[in-house]
Amino acid sequence: MRTFVLLGLVCLAAPAFAAGESKVAVNVPAVNVAPPSAAARALLEPKLKIRDAPPGTAPRVALTFDACMGQADSRILSTLVYERIPATLFVTARWLRNNEEAIAILRAHPDLFDIENHGENHVPAVDVPVKIYGIPAAGSIAAVEREVAAGAAAVKAAGFSQPRWFRGATAKYDVSAIRQIRQMGYKIAGYSLNGDGGSLLGAAMTERKISGAKDGDVVIAHINQPTHEAGAGVVRGIMALKHKGIAFVRLSEVDGVGDAGTTQ
Repeated sequence: MRTFVLLGLVCLAAPAFAAGESKVAVNVPAVNVAPPSAAARALLEPKLKIRDAPPGTAPRVALTFDACMGQADSRILSTLVYERIPATLFVTARWLRNNEEAIAILRAHPDLFDIENHGENHVPAVDVPVKIYGIPAAGSIAAVEREVAAGAAAVKAAGFSQPRWFRGATAKYDVSAIRQIRQMGYKIAGYSLNGDGGSLLGAAMTERKISGAKDGDVVIAHINQPTHEAGAGVVRGIMALKHKGIAFVRLSEVDGVGDAGTTQ
């Protein structure tokens, strides 16, 4: 998919830790998962939708934002807070280490934000040695465990609740990794509408895509690219949905249904 090629280019995996960065201690539990077979090498891009709103109620949309690395986009975050719009944020340990001010804002508004697991170092959660859009995948069962478990530990260490959802870098997985992550206790967050093309779309296109969300859509966008034009489009798209009467919900508040065994 063209938009995910863009996503892969934006959220590139970088060296695990820059000089001076601290690691989050984590005890990774053993997971009883069989080694990947040849069939498991096929990569999946799971979809996720929430159930339609009950009759007589406002249509519902779940806004989800990835914070892969870099800095927080205050245009988006301040709009969500000021307009009282709930959202689900998927954050990496790397992003958490470098965004204390944004973390304080998120902690101050637990009624608005669910903070979920985007991994430790933004490494694709695939347990065979492949590259996805040029990004090396975790490559083994143990490495997938580390990416997921250490990401969750970082979320808790930052003062948030134990995450219940996981979304990996590039949002692609193989079958055995999906099974492994589910056995670790997480639902896997796909999406139904890519709002910003990995934060590389222009503002006008991003606004059109997000403002076109329908009842039951799970929107993915990025909240870690404050210098990109897409952020302005995200804000305008969200406001257009609000003016249409859309009700915004967090994933914890609704029954999200994903394919490929990601939620069931």
